[in-house]
Amino acid sequence: MRIRYALPVVAVATALLLTGCVDNSGGSGSGSTQGSGSGAANPYGVKKDDALAKTLPSKIAKAGEISVGMDATYAPNEYKDSSGKPIGWDVDLANAVGAKLGVKMNYTIAKFDNIIPSITGGRYDIGVSSFTDTTEREKQVDFVNYYNAGILWASQKGKTVDPDNACGLKVAVEAGTYEDTDEVPAKSKACTDAGKPAIQVLKFDGQDQATNALVLGQVDAMSADSPITEYAISKQSGKIQPAGKTFDIAPYGIAVDKGAPLTKVIQKTLQSLVDDGTYTTILKKWGVEDGAVTTVDVNAASKQ
Repeated sequence: MRIRYALPVVAVATALLLTGCVDNSGGSGSGSTQGSGSGAANPYGVKKDDALAKTLPSKIAKAGEISVGMDATYAPNEYKDSSGKPIGWDVDLANAVGAKLGVKMNYTIAKFDNIIPSITGGRYDIGVSSFTDTTEREKQVDFVNYYNAGILWASQKGKTVDPDNACGLKVAVEAGTYEDTDEVPAKSKACTDAGKPAIQVLKFDGQDQATNALVLGQVDAMSADSPITEYAISKQSGKIQPAGKTFDIAPYGIAVDKGAPLTKVIQKTLQSLVDDGTYTTILKKWGVEDGAVTTVDVNAASKQ
């Protein structure tokens, strides 16, 4: 279950002005579909690979599109521009996959923790939303692994926070993320096991809201994937700072229904983009090449 901690409307508006962000909340969560095909959404000049295209499941090949669930609140990975269109390096990479396969990528903006159930329920073909591949999530879906990211905390400028000694502090996370379900709860349990106060976890529907809470001083720290925290700090260097160093490096994965033939298609297509250099070009454009992989794996978490 996802818990919403609502901020006053004025505070949210002020925070958005401070961060220079657009409204990335995704509305009510029911989703609004936005199409991105292989034309204007293909600035990297990716050409269709007929051999790969022939491996697409017949239903997708006939429709000429892959439906994608995405929580567009996680800049610079996936977020919205001023017109509400999904952008970010995850979006660029997904569009490159579509261009290589000769199909459109049709995005539905949704709440993060609704995406996997919507894949298993047949609403989306894939989920592209900075999913950390975990053995628990692998029970529901398969993951095509395409990037390695760690966790990085941030605190307000001038305030020292140690992620390994955060007992009693207020920490913002996006609900449903690994930081919410695994990382911060484990730290909090270590606190209570030692007889110290628990970490007060404030869960937000979008990462932009969690970041805004830190900027406004409503929490002591936030925990997010390293590319997201680094991006937030770059935009708010006068207000927030890194808290400690990156830790717990783990694979990102594109989520596909368990056992679906599409998994192998996505894996081979991403590997083709790695091999022809498009993948590296995309990551370098967004400044996130530190987490690049050379081999696209499937369900890496269960192999570790």
